[in-house]
Amino acid sequence: MATPLKWVGSKARVMDILREHLPAGDRLVEPFAGSCSVMMNTDYPEYLIADINPDLINLYQVIKEDVKEFIDTAEGLFRTANTAESYYRFRQVFNRSKENRTTSAALFLYLNRHGYRGVCRYNRAGGFNVPYGHYASPYFPLAEIQAFAEKARRAKFICAAFGETLQLIRPGDVVYCDPPYIPQTPTASFTSYHTDGFTHNDQYDLCSALSRLAECGIPVIASNSDTHHAHSLYHRFDICRFTAPRSVGVAAGESKQAGEIIAKRLPIPAAQSLSKVCDGCGYEGGGHCPDCGPVMGDATYQEMVASGALNAEPF
Repeated sequence: MATPLKWVGSKARVMDILREHLPAGDRLVEPFAGSCSVMMNTDYPEYLIADINPDLINLYQVIKEDVKEFIDTAEGLFRTANTAESYYRFRQVFNRSKENRTTSAALFLYLNRHGYRGVCRYNRAGGFNVPYGHYASPYFPLAEIQAFAEKARRAKFICAAFGETLQLIRPGDVVYCDPPYIPQTPTASFTSYHTDGFTHNDQYDLCSALSRLAECGIPVIASNSDTHHAHSLYHRFDICRFTAPRSVGVAAGESKQAGEIIAKRLPIPAAQSLSKVCDGCGYEGGGHCPDCGPVMGDATYQEMVASGALNAEPF
């Protein structure tokens, strides 16, 4: 199902792959909302949808609270002349004042649908700075807005960083994270979906937080680019590799496909849990790791007891 927004990195075209890796649960928690493609294409009883971008969360909250007023306001904007002059005038109004939440949300949708290829970008001062898209007839997503409002009845939308959101996890939750991707090349990323950006340290902190949740029995799933850095970061996760279409940042002669990964850690039943994490290197398994001694690998506690491996003396 499509969403109200055009969005760079939307998961709409890879949902058939992603859905296979999302287990059942009482609530899906998404710390990186994006266009809400995952929410719109799954069927969890509840959703906690968060993002650090206040304009995005305001849009979702306004649609949920009063969809009729929002549609009336947004339709009025879409009926104005589709010109660069109108676009830049509305962009200036959007950046100057956001006191009226409904007007601000409607302007955000207008800028998204009339701006360049669904890019959401801000300058260092926090001003939305995406250029005019020069589309002949920008689409007004009436059906998508109405469907979103219906699904949003099950959802809570909050403006929060991922660390704050992950502190709200409760038993029965499933966590899916779609952060800004690690660049495929040093020059591949564009500035910035939010004025704070997303750093290497943020990538590390996110992975660490997800690992801690997994150790507490929470299913965690994350998407990222298929890079050496991402594989190294998520080396304790099960990783699925695939290719996905790119819509922005494709130079002449470059492939329109990009490698991505889905990294996941799901709870292991108690009878199958691994018996030990090596104190020397952190490798998971039983007994001693290859560098620290014998009896290493994926053997479960019960298998090692049966084989007598746990009685082995370390080197």
